[in-house]
This record gives sequence, C-alpha cells and structure tokens, in this order.
Amino acid sequence: MTDEKYSLLETIHYPDDLRKISRKDLPKVCEELRQFIIDQVSVNPGHLGSSLGVVELTVALHYVYNTPQDHLIWDVGHQAYPHKILTGRREVFHTNRKYGGISGFPKMAESEYDAFGVGHSSTSISAALGMAVASHLKGDDRKTVAVIGDGAMTGGLAFEGLNNAGVNKADILVILNDNQMAIDPNVGGITNYLTNIATSPTYNRLKDDVWNAMGRLSGLGPKARSMVGKAQHVLKNMLLHHSNLFEALNFRYFGPVDGHDIASLTHVLADLKNIPGPKVLHVLTKKGKGFPHAELNQTVFHAPGKFDKTTGERIQRNNDIVYPPLYQDVFGETIVDLAKLDERVVGITPAMPTGCSLNQMMELYPERSFDVGIAEQHAVTFSAGLAAQGMLPFCNIYSTFMQRAYDQIIHDVAIQNLPVVFCLDRGGLVGSDGPTHHGVFDLAFMRSIPNMTVAAPMTEPELRNLMYTAIHHPKGPFSIRYPRGNGITPDWRKKFELIPIGVGRKLKEGEDVAILSIGHVGNFVSEAIPKIEEKGYSVGHYDMRFLKPIDTAILHDVFTTFKNVVTVEDGVIQGGFGSAVIEYMVDHGFQAKVKRLGVPDRFVEQGRPEELYRECGLDSEGICNAVLNILKSGPC
Repeated sequence: MTDEKYSLLETIHYPDDLRKISRKDLPKVCEELRQFIIDQVSVNPGHLGSSLGVVELTVALHYVYNTPQDHLIWDVGHQAYPHKILTGRREVFHTNRKYGGISGFPKMAESEYDAFGVGHSSTSISAALGMAVASHLKGDDRKTVAVIGDGAMTGGLAFEGLNNAGVNKADILVILNDNQMAIDPNVGGITNYLTNIATSPTYNRLKDDVWNAMGRLSGLGPKARSMVGKAQHVLKNMLLHHSNLFEALNFRYFGPVDGHDIASLTHVLADLKNIPGPKVLHVLTKKGKGFPHAELNQTVFHAPGKFDKTTGERIQRNNDIVYPPLYQDVFGETIVDLAKLDERVVGITPAMPTGCSLNQMMELYPERSFDVGIAEQHAVTFSAGLAAQGMLPFCNIYSTFMQRAYDQIIHDVAIQNLPVVFCLDRGGLVGSDGPTHHGVFDLAFMRSIPNMTVAAPMTEPELRNLMYTAIHHPKGPFSIRYPRGNGITPDWRKKFELIPIGVGRKLKEGEDVAILSIGHVGNFVSEAIPKIEEKGYSVGHYDMRFLKPIDTAILHDVFTTFKNVVTVEDGVIQGGFGSAVIEYMVDHGFQAKVKRLGVPDRFVEQGRPEELYRECGLDSEGICNAVLNILKSGPC
C-alpha cells in the first residue's frame, strides 16, 4: 500500500532508481527521506540527529556516484540511516538495531553498498586509501569517497590516513562533514581551525565567485579550468592562512559549501568526480536538520530514545517508580565527591562527557576536567603525564573504545606503574549498538598487563567504594569496569569504605556447587540460585570483585570444599575470569568439574541486553540450566 507522503521515496529501492529522478525533484526526495527517518526513529530508537544532518549529502552522493561500483565509506556510521534507506533496506528499516534485524551501522556482510564496516571513529580515510590503492593496482575504474565528521577528525588515525594519502596521491575524495558536534560539542584546535574557515566572510564571498567561474568555464577545456583552480589556490593563501593544513598534506581543499543545498552539492560533486588525486570537500551541515527539537538540543537528540514526532517530547519511563541509578551517574556523582576530598583528582574523557557523566564534574571543577576529543590514545597518555606529576587521574573511556589505546595502557602507564584509574563504562553486552560497541574484551586484556589491578563491582555502592579505594591504592594503574544501564540499589549513597585490594566476598554458603562471579552479572546469579535450590541443591555464591589480583584465599576454600564450580562473567570466555580460576586450580593441584559461562568466541550481534544475555546463556535461566547440567539434573 502506497503512503502518499512518501510518493517519491517509495519508488527508490536502490540508487539506480534515485538516478532516474529529475534533479528538480531531489529536494522532495530529501524531504520525504528526512520525514521517514523521523517517523521510524521516533518509535524504534536510534541515532537521529546525525542522520538528519546528512540527508542532502547522502542523496547527492548516491545521485552522482555509481555506487556500489564506486565505494562510499562512512566514518563511525551514526549518520548512515539515509544511506541504508536508499540502498535496499527501506522496507526492513523498522528492524534497525533490533535482535535479528539490520545493524545500526554500515556492515559489509549486510549489503554490497556498505563498502566498509564501521562503528568506531576516524577509520574512514585509512580504509578509503587502502581501497583506492587496491582499485588502482587491479586496474579497476572506481571512485572512492570517505565521509568523516569534524568530531571524528580529532582522532589521530584520521591524520595518519590524511598524511599517507597525500604521499600516495591516491584518487580519493574526503568529505569533511562539519556540524561542530560529535555527541557533545566538539573541542580542540581542529574545531577552531574549521570554524575559522567556515566563518571567514571575505574568503567565502570570493570563494563563491571562483566556484561560479569554474562552472562558467567548465566547457572551455582543461587549460581554463586549471587557471581558475590556480586562482582559487592563490585566494586561499592570501586570505586564509589555515587553509594550508590540508594542502600541506597534498590534498586539494574545496569549500566550505552548504551541505543542505542539494542542487549545489550535486554540481560540486560532479565536478570533483573528474578531478584526480586526493581532495577534501568541506561541507557545512546542521545536526538534526529539519526537526526543530533535534536542532535545538543536539546532544539529547543524537540518540533520544522514543519521542513524540509532533511535539518532540521524549517518552520517559513511569516517573512514579523509583529506579536504581545508572552506573554512569554513580561514577559522575562519585568523582565529584572525590574531587571535593582530594584536589589531586582530575577527570578525563575522550569526547563523552555526557555519555559517561563526567559533565557533572565539568560544571563544578572545570579546571580539573578534560574532554580531549575523540582521541583515546591521547586520553591515556595525557592521563599518564598527569599521574607522573602527582595528580590522580580518572580516565573514563567506554570499554569498547579502550581497545583503541591498548599500547598506551601498557607502554605509557603500566610499565611506569603510574596511578591512573581507568573507569571503563559500558562493560559487557551493551545492546542495540551491536558488536562494534559491546565491551567484552577488557577483563581479558587488562588481566594480562603487569602492575594492573582489575576490578568489577556487582552493585552501585561497590563502584563508589572501588573508586574511593583506587585513590588510596599505593601505586600502579587501576581498572574498574561497569555496565551500561541501571544497577540494583536505589539507596546507594553511603559513606565511603575502603575495599581491600584482591579480596572478594562470600555471599552465600553452599555444599553442592560454588558459583564464582565478577561484576554486575553476579545479580543474575542471585536470581538463578532460588531456581536451582528448588531442585534440592545447595549453592554457594562468591562475588570475586577483583580479577587481578584474584582472591586466592577464596579459590583455595572453593576448590578444597567443592567438586562442582561454575564461573560467570560478561566478558569473552577466552582468557578472562573463568580462565584465571582454572589456571589457579591447575597450578595448585586441585581437581574439580568447572563450567565457564561468558561471552562465546564469536561476535555477538545487536539486540536488547536481555536478549543478548539470554543468547549467551548469561541470564538467570541460562545460569540455572548450566548449574543443573553440571550437577546432572534436569533443566530449570
């Protein structure tokens, strides 16, 4: 059944259909596409603002370039909804980010139009360069375009890609999508630099004249075109010293241009398509474009959850229910309390102050709070420098993004045994963002690093006390990981207590089987135990709290007492908590039947957290069945 408000959009199944549409009808396509995204994301939450901001740019790219023959690579992928809708996935877009549905990010296995899988920032230029060089070596006639936001441009990998691409002189176009926003407003020198370009009135007025001249002279041959190009180069050098940043890297810089003028974009892209070598097109867009509420509150409407598409009001949970706090808010309030106690406490985050709740400290202690941009490697080494001079840095990075700074953790922090506290938010299976964002590797990779203390709280008060303990730790790095979402303890604000390093706690006595857990999944164990005991078994439960140093007193007691042991963790099963327990058992000559529960050795797709924990056998029913199986009993 045809929906009249999507009369053009419903005729577009793939970009070939889009290219049959008259240029004069492209604004209508953009209007329908934008409304379709608003309609869909209002009821099926996802990344709204960034996708609304690139509607015209996406339409123009698929209109001008011969995708999928030409390669289009998105950076991060938050902005790829218009791309997905135009490339064969409109009719299944209602499954976006859902269990068994399409991914919220470009994914090579999902579509030939997704030229490269993404999810983390700053990768597009390097990937585009590799693809462009491969096309050249194979003699393929392909164009390669990378679309990167100004936020992602703050990542060091983006500059490494630019530097190498200029030397290679590869035929790639880098589109700099400049909206001055990532999730929070962008910070740093690159942001100021781009703002200077975008707001120079003299340069922009004369630049427009040059573009117009290029259009008029386009039919006069390459010599005339070359003369206009040289004139533009001279203009930039005269009026805008900063323009040399890209050109010093052997990129030809064009722009800035209006990213919401579809007619202009298609003409500019058609021109650039025929210019060889590395090029940068600077495009100015507005995050949330076309939806006033998203334009006015860009951080909230980056990923707003469900909302009323008419009023813009976000649909909240029942306010009559007292919910436990988000773990991130426990971190945010606790670091403020610690900053009050000790002036050496500082907070660092790579571009996620709202997401990790460091914004609370930024409001009260701005001089001791640092958003360093999307630069995890820098965040870690910057923290190391602070620690080397006697400060107590809390470096808050999502678990999945901490992977990007592994060398810095080892080389700059651990080897020098510096007291940096790593607070790893979003540990475990995070939900609908899928495999690029699940925080499942940190327990295993942190455990392998000498001098590192590795801890995971089961509850919010434990998170608070572990943070307090970390600033009293005599020396060395300290990793604390906790999940996305709510905890279990509404009344969590207690007086600080020191937790002895490497000491777990026995939560329950038992005789038939011991369950050892670490982190928030211990609460799933607590839910499973009554189901197991209904079958007539006695269950002991231990919250280990520390993976490193692990509580050897508890392990000695467990393996002396029990012949059946189950370990539970929401990290990868290879090399994680369960592996540490088995290593202790073998090294000390014990024998027991051990069942490890954790994230299996594969990439888990997207879905609601409860769906994913059930898939991995980590919900209460899965834990119950695993325990009964080791006891050779029937299922729960």
